[in-house]
Amino acid sequence: MTPISATTIVDLTHVLEHGMVTYPGLPGPEIGDHLSWEDSRSRYSAGTEFQIGSITVIANTGTYLDSPAHRHRGASDLADIPLERVAVVPGLLVSAQDGATSIGPSAFEGLDVSGRAVLVRTGWDRHWRTEAYGGPDAPFLTRDAATWLVDGGAWLVGIDSVNIDSTADGERPAHTLLLAAGIPVLEHLTALDRLPASGFELHAAPVPVRGMGTFPVRAYAVLRG
Repeated sequence: MTPISATTIVDLTHVLEHGMVTYPGLPGPEIGDHLSWEDSRSRYSAGTEFQIGSITVIANTGTYLDSPAHRHRGASDLADIPLERVAVVPGLLVSAQDGATSIGPSAFEGLDVSGRAVLVRTGWDRHWRTEAYGGPDAPFLTRDAATWLVDGGAWLVGIDSVNIDSTADGERPAHTLLLAAGIPVLEHLTALDRLPASGFELHAAPVPVRGMGTFPVRAYAVLRG
């Protein structure tokens, strides 16, 4: 029998919890029961019970993926994203932990990003669910960095910070450029420190909801030994 090669799966997703805040100013999810264990007993035979959960959540909650329709009216939405854009995508990890808030194209110099899921590790996930997470020092990609990634043919771009753009103003050039090029944006990643620079596959498929531009995902990396 041919031995199965070792596979490591690294979860890159923040856990969703009732009331948690992802982005300052946006409401947290409401998680509860549509049908509780106790109420279900009257519907089934003795000893048989079920729970059906209920969640009210805005699209930008937890670790989520932006499709072009998040930024550009009439563009491709979640239901239009090809699976090959968000599943089994060769990954590339870029560490940008020099303390700089803005991440420019120099962080990607010499790298072949074509057809890759480019994940930018800033370490900002260490502030998750604290006031500092959404603060003014959160790292982001500059307009020039986004342009470089578009020109380089990146397949997907993710970051472990509160926003891939600066929140100091309302311009949002990284979202604008990347999504206009059909490059999905993955925000609020975590545990990128557990990944190698390359040699992994990214999976981050959203539910294909028609008419919606953003939705939480279970993002994870697969490392095959």
